[in-house]
Amino acid sequence: MPIRSHRVLMSALLIACAFTARAENLQDLYQAGLAYDATFLSARASLDAAQYRRDQAYALRRPSIGLNASAGRSTSNTPDALSTQSTYSNQVGATISGQQSLFNRANDKTIAQAEKAFDAARADFSIAEQDLIIRISQAYFDVLAAQDTLATTRSSLTAISEQVASAKRNFEVGTANITDTREAQARYDLARANEIVADNDLTNKRIALDQLVGRTNVQPNRLATPVTLPPITPSAVEEWAARADAEHPQVRKARLALDVARLETEKARAGHLPTVALSASVGKGRLWVAGESAPIAFDYRTPSTTSSIALTMSVPLYAGDSIQNRVKETVALETKSEDDLASARRSIDQATRTAFYGVRSGAAQVAALEAAESSSQLALDSTLLGYKVGVRVNIDVLNAQAQLYDTQAKLAQARYNVVMAGLRLRQAAGQLNADDVGAVNRLIQP
Repeated sequence: MPIRSHRVLMSALLIACAFTARAENLQDLYQAGLAYDATFLSARASLDAAQYRRDQAYALRRPSIGLNASAGRSTSNTPDALSTQSTYSNQVGATISGQQSLFNRANDKTIAQAEKAFDAARADFSIAEQDLIIRISQAYFDVLAAQDTLATTRSSLTAISEQVASAKRNFEVGTANITDTREAQARYDLARANEIVADNDLTNKRIALDQLVGRTNVQPNRLATPVTLPPITPSAVEEWAARADAEHPQVRKARLALDVARLETEKARAGHLPTVALSASVGKGRLWVAGESAPIAFDYRTPSTTSSIALTMSVPLYAGDSIQNRVKETVALETKSEDDLASARRSIDQATRTAFYGVRSGAAQVAALEAAESSSQLALDSTLLGYKVGVRVNIDVLNAQAQLYDTQAKLAQARYNVVMAGLRLRQAAGQLNADDVGAVNRLIQP
């Protein structure tokens, strides 16, 4: 092969590879989303910031140490009728001082609040992680559903085109009237319009998936055939509701908010308590004084050392009723947090039960649509046979075909809905994690 032709062929192959869709499973795309999705990365940064805020609170229990250094010069000139006095002095020094809190109940409560706030941030991060799983999984199955819709539409278009050709042949030989041809052509035109809509919808769904994972031309792998959907485990809704009440991040966060409110009340009451702190300092310095007191000149230098240690207790006596009113405010906020917790528990319980019955209903719908698909296929076969022997007309075949393809599209969508409903049930119960992505990934073709 000439070198020029070889280069042209290689360039063409490279271009073809660049535009080839990448077939990937759900697990791969989830891992890509962890490193790319801006919403999830923002939640991770917030968690890091919360950890640093907690560590800042720990400083309240640790000593504080500071260094203070100074250098100065002063001059003095006192003219007098009898004598003249001039003084020049330079002074340098450094002092290290430290303080350690020994008893401060308000600080203790502040540290406890910081720890609770960090736990709440972890709950927020868990919510963001579960949300990412749902968004990527939904986009994944949206693409598959759009592909199925387009494939079904094109299959219907092919079958209708065959009926159009058959109707035209029958009209030409005089065994059918023009109505059959026009009905078949009308169905064909409608199917062509549906194909355009389905193709555009698939393009949009692929764009949405690409944006989530930071890749282009992603092609999701399909569900493995035969499709076997896992059952609900556990099978009792009460067990799911109990798990949700104990483990859901929103409920945990509401409980932590109540704990923080109670600690705030204790901190406000600590305003009546004394605080005790230990302070100490040590300093070194040097003083140089030179001058003249006529007719005598003087010049001396002296080092200096200072040190101190003190135990300080501060007792609040009266603060204009601000402490009492602060306690009343925090008690009211504590009551609010209790109500917020009750509201969160009820909302999560309702969402969990709704999700559970949604999975069960979806599984029953899949079973019904599988039976309907078999029945629709048998009905189409019978109608085609009747059409060939002259006991059925063209419109009967078109209706039977439309029923079969519509059932197949609904069945595919129902299967995806059941898989997503299972993930949403685990999300509603607060148990959705990366292991669940792996479980769904096992349903997908490798």
